[in-house]
Amino acid sequence: MTEHLIKAYGSVFEPALIDEIVNTATLIDFKADDKLIEIGEYIQQMPLLIKGAIKILREDRDEGELLLYFLEKGDTCAMTLACCMGYTKSEIRAIAETEGSVAMIPVGKMEEWLGKYKSWRNFVFTSYNKRLSEMLTAIDNLAFMKMDERLMKYLKEKAKVNNSLIISNTHQEIAYELNTSRVVISRLLKAFENEGIIKLNRNTVELLK
Repeated sequence: MTEHLIKAYGSVFEPALIDEIVNTATLIDFKADDKLIEIGEYIQQMPLLIKGAIKILREDRDEGELLLYFLEKGDTCAMTLACCMGYTKSEIRAIAETEGSVAMIPVGKMEEWLGKYKSWRNFVFTSYNKRLSEMLTAIDNLAFMKMDERLMKYLKEKAKVNNSLIISNTHQEIAYELNTSRVVISRLLKAFENEGIIKLNRNTVELLK
C-alpha cells in the first residue's frame, strides 16, 4: 500500500503521516459498480482514494438518484467526513465507477491527526471546500443548465474519470444518474449523434469531439 499511497498523496502529506496511514488504514480493493457506502449507514471510517474512481449520488424522495460528483485518485468525500466527525448517518451513496482501491481511516485517527499534522488539516479543509463547490455546481446545473448541457457535461466527466472516450452505460442508466427519463436521454443522444458529436453503439456512447 505504501507505494500507491505515496503516488496518490506523497505531494500532500509528510512522510510521517504516510507511515501512520500505512500502519492504521484498512486497504479495500473494489470493482466497477461495487457499492461502497449506502444511504442510512453509520460511517466509522474515512476513505482516501488511492486509485480508480467513485461516483457520489444523492437519493430523492421518489428513490431516484442524482449524481453529485466523482472522486478520483487523491480525493476523499466531504459528505463522509461530515458523517464521521458528527457520528451521523450517511446521506449519500458511493458506487465504484471503475475498479480501484481505497484506504479507510478510523474516525479516531482523523481527529488525532487534525491536531498533529498541518498537512492533514489542510487536506480536510480543502476537501470540504472542493466538494462544497462541486455540490453547488450540481445545484446550479439543475437550476440553470438545460438538459442537453447537463448531459454533455456528464458524458465528458464520465470520459475523464474512465480515461476513455467510450461511455459504457445504457440510456436508462444515464437517465437515472441525471434524474430524468430514458426517453429524454435517448432523444438528446440521437440529436448529438446527428450533429456528429457522438456515436451511438449498443449500450455505449462514443465521444467524437
